[in-house]
Amino acid sequence: MPLVPKLSHATRPLTFEVEALNERGEVLPTAIAGEHPLTLYVDKREIVTLMTLGQAPEALAIGYLRNQRLVRALDQIAEVQVDWETDAVAVSTRGGIEGLDGKMDKRTVTTGCGQGTVFGSLMDEVDTIRLRDDVKLEEETLYDVLDAVRRHETIYKSAGAVHGCALASGSEILYFVEDVGRHNAVDAIAGRMWLDGVDGSDKIFYTTGRLTSEMVIKTAQMGIPFLVSRSGLTQMGYQIAAKVGMTMIGRAVNKHYLLFTGRERFIKTIMPTMLA
Repeated sequence: MPLVPKLSHATRPLTFEVEALNERGEVLPTAIAGEHPLTLYVDKREIVTLMTLGQAPEALAIGYLRNQRLVRALDQIAEVQVDWETDAVAVSTRGGIEGLDGKMDKRTVTTGCGQGTVFGSLMDEVDTIRLRDDVKLEEETLYDVLDAVRRHETIYKSAGAVHGCALASGSEILYFVEDVGRHNAVDAIAGRMWLDGVDGSDKIFYTTGRLTSEMVIKTAQMGIPFLVSRSGLTQMGYQIAAKVGMTMIGRAVNKHYLLFTGRERFIKTIMPTMLA
């Protein structure tokens, strides 16, 4: 059984109430989303500052290190401690991170909300990713996932200003995480998957955000073959999804969607009118 790191449990309040004036000049108590800087340190070395809602900071830190390929296995991490008084998360590893200096030298600021960071070597690893090709996504399952996400109680409904990501097994939502940046939400889910030992090779990943190269790479690194968004996609996101063989669906709202890549895994429902 893999070693599990020692974790703090330091979630922040997710919404705050302020007063706002509406168009009629009335004062309304209004919920707004939280936003906090969280500086990530690994073995006392500063790595990055993330702007986060604070919903799952420990999972966010672990998922960030996982998706940036700075840490290759959960048992490399000894401890993750969040201190909101200093707005910091300290990660201690077992044995350090090999080649950290070189990875830190080559970083790209991405299109992620709040400016995500991707370490340059990740692009070199795209060629090594292999997603399962023996799993299928039925159209009805896609609709069920979209409906389940729509009915989920969310911070967005009360306060807006956040992105949401979900991991589904069939029609069942396993995790739903919101954050001020979509890249934070996907990292938090990646961290939870590691902590819970969840395999992504037959799962569906949903995001409210656009499908950029960063989102596609992170989803592929988790071994997830199905990526769904209610938003659109970028050219590089499309190219990488096609390269790794991912089934990518955009503009997915209610009964509408656009299937861009990986069509061979998608099973469309045969309607009676189609048989006529």
